Amino acid sequence: MAQDYKPPSLRKLAGALAMLVLVVVYALFATAFAQGRITEASPWLQLPLYAILGIAWIFPAMAIIKWMEKPGRK
Repeated sequence: MAQDYKPPSLRKLAGALAMLVLVVVYALFATAFAQGRITEASPWLQLPLYAILGIAWIFPAMAIIKWMEKPGRK
């Protein structure tokens, strides 16, 4: 069983750091956008805009996760 252990690759470390940067940068962008533009919109438009902003970070995160899970060179 101990023979099956593989240490995490450098790709996983880089991916984890990229995810951290993505979340911080996206949170700052979304907050600035929401305070500057969305508060001026009608309440009926605000709800879908907040939902889109809340979900949009998932797509770049999925790309990072797919890259992290690719097998390395042998």
